[in-house]
Amino acid sequence: MNRRNFARLLTLSAPLTVLSNFNITKLGGTKSVSKNKFNLKYAPHLGMFVHSAGENPIDQLNFIADMGFEAFEDNQMRKREITLQKAMASTMEKLGLQMGVFVAHTISWKKADLASGNLELREKFLKEIKDSIETAKRVHAKWMTVVPGHIDPRQNMDYQTSHVIETLKRASEMLEPHELVMVLEPLNFINHPGLFLSRIPQAYQICKAVDSPSCKILFDVYHQQIQEGNLIHNMNISWDEIGYFQIGDNPGRKEPTTGEINYKNVFKFIHSKNYQGILGMEHGNATEGLDGEKALIKAYQTVDNFL
Repeated sequence: MNRRNFARLLTLSAPLTVLSNFNITKLGGTKSVSKNKFNLKYAPHLGMFVHSAGENPIDQLNFIADMGFEAFEDNQMRKREITLQKAMASTMEKLGLQMGVFVAHTISWKKADLASGNLELREKFLKEIKDSIETAKRVHAKWMTVVPGHIDPRQNMDYQTSHVIETLKRASEMLEPHELVMVLEPLNFINHPGLFLSRIPQAYQICKAVDSPSCKILFDVYHQQIQEGNLIHNMNISWDEIGYFQIGDNPGRKEPTTGEINYKNVFKFIHSKNYQGILGMEHGNATEGLDGEKALIKAYQTVDNFL
């Protein structure tokens, strides 16, 4: 973080209750902020703390680490300039931030893609997976998000499922030698009507059929509260195929405590399963500006207090 932004953080931190347990110490002649310790690895994204840290991605990563977060995710990482990818990776390594998911391919939101069985579309997808392997290596990522795209209304759902499984088997063969994992994300029918993958049992069935350590479920709590509810039960029954979580309260897709989901109990359950992975903060801020960023940090301190 540059001196201007760091000085700004120190000025702002004095009146903040969310930062009241932070102490300023001198290490090697430079000032450092002792970190809040979370029980789980919550992963913010770029833009979440822009009012606190500024627009520069490196400054934002520094702020994220200063606030005690141990991970970071970036859906757009694959599309960023390679020089920026390398700079972000270097910064995360120095800060001890673990890289979470990035989106591995171009998602088809309106037309049938992997479900169609079209060989040209399959090869395009596999080419993007191959390219994403290089991105993952560059930024030290393990997980990448995959969304199979829209349904094909002209085909029986069982045929479509077979097409998706065959494509994901091919992708898994590419990922396994690198110990990389694509996580399949079911999306809810309200925000994303017509998509092939919408339910956790459906994703579970597909992962079992693909039968690879490189094909797991991305359990997005926001989407599944809308789609199915019964969150803890569905997590428990599909646990062996879950590779990653994402967070967002409902309604609104903002930080925990702003909606109906009891995130303290959800996180308590996840922690009880000895989950060592990442929980991506894939949501907006309920309140704009600096006050909203303070409130977001406070919300995570509140729901993380489950022990």
